[in-house]
Amino acid sequence: MTIADGYGSGAQPLSPWVQADPAPRLGPHRHRSTCRACGSPQLELFLSLGATALANEFLRSVDEIANELVYPLEVYFCENCSLVQLLDVVDPSVLFGEYIYVTGTSETIAAHNRTLARSLVQSRGLGTEDVVVEIASNDGSLLKCFKDHGVRTLGVEPADNIAELARGAGIETVSRFFDADVGRELRAEHGPAAAVIANNVLAHVDEPLGFLTGCRELLSRTGVLSVEVPYIRPLLERVEYDTIYHEHLSYFSIRTVRHLMAEAGLKVRRITHLPIHGGSLRVEAGPAEEAEGEPAGVFALVEREKRAGLADLDTYRQFARRVAESREATLDLLNQLRRAGAAVAGYGAPAKGNTLLSFCGIATDLIPYTVDKNPLKIGKLTPGTHIPVLPIEAIDERRPDYLFLLAWNFADEIVRQQSVFAERGGKFIVPVPSAEVLAA
Repeated sequence: MTIADGYGSGAQPLSPWVQADPAPRLGPHRHRSTCRACGSPQLELFLSLGATALANEFLRSVDEIANELVYPLEVYFCENCSLVQLLDVVDPSVLFGEYIYVTGTSETIAAHNRTLARSLVQSRGLGTEDVVVEIASNDGSLLKCFKDHGVRTLGVEPADNIAELARGAGIETVSRFFDADVGRELRAEHGPAAAVIANNVLAHVDEPLGFLTGCRELLSRTGVLSVEVPYIRPLLERVEYDTIYHEHLSYFSIRTVRHLMAEAGLKVRRITHLPIHGGSLRVEAGPAEEAEGEPAGVFALVEREKRAGLADLDTYRQFARRVAESREATLDLLNQLRRAGAAVAGYGAPAKGNTLLSFCGIATDLIPYTVDKNPLKIGKLTPGTHIPVLPIEAIDERRPDYLFLLAWNFADEIVRQQSVFAERGGKFIVPVPSAEVLAA
């Protein structure tokens, strides 16, 4: 049976075969014994999300279920430097060798990219002689914005299939995993970079100090490094536990980013809070020997984090209790809707959604299918829970009563795009911090 069987206008939700999955097998991984930021062995486990399939390892057919692997998804707190992190590390060639996430499918990301490119071009006075390098450049969507301003660009993207998409769009792209050696080599070949951008990649790196040292090597004397990372504070406050998955090895506070930057010979120039991805930080830095003194506001932000308890283990233990409560609220709502005979579909098939589905034990009995725009995911099954991913058009054809927003970080965009669904009485469910139906 293929996923497409039975799909079409009036088709019934896909099927009960996922109920009889074989027991999953533990996949190969390496367990760290020291903090990846400071090297301390003072690490405390505070949250276990269970043995979970890799969040972007979508299955092509039911035949692959028997060979699916799972990996521990456990979260630790470093009592020395406060870094929140996973210690079980999956080989990056397994995680990123062939990737399924592309940045070019979201209006929100597209607008974010345009704003960032315009801001850097104007503030740094970038022109045709300058080169901007993006690490983990994905399909080249961000670099295309710089190219539109006449700036030279270079992408570094380890996933061969995604790098090929970027090259097809006219963005020169190198398929390599980035570290200090690669930074030096790229500088020698392409010249020093006026700007290095690393959005949503530092958290993926098992050796973040080596990564940032490579950025320092690649920068020109007056260049700027712009790094975006999900911020630990909104993750805690909004119970965004679904942003935890095997690709995200580190969960940063300002304190930990600042420490790593200093160790790599970089000095923080500016920190900006961003709403994207549920709450992120943009940290701009430059070579320490060229930068002026650190802005006073950075120290004030670190002190604010300390007062908020981000350096206290008990804060994270309380978070774990709230995660358990969020799971119970999600299952209570979905089971209540099922008993009432309501039809619920998922919206989106993001990596974060697969953490939530797996931790809550949600399968096709509660959410028979989900929909997504990404052509690399359509026609596949979600990892671990094996929910079919259908095209967006399935909403109009199947007419569910509720859309469960697995991609809740794009809720505003989704609600706007699905106005027809809402006009005919459809409702949206947001799962975090606690599952609730959005008011009309």
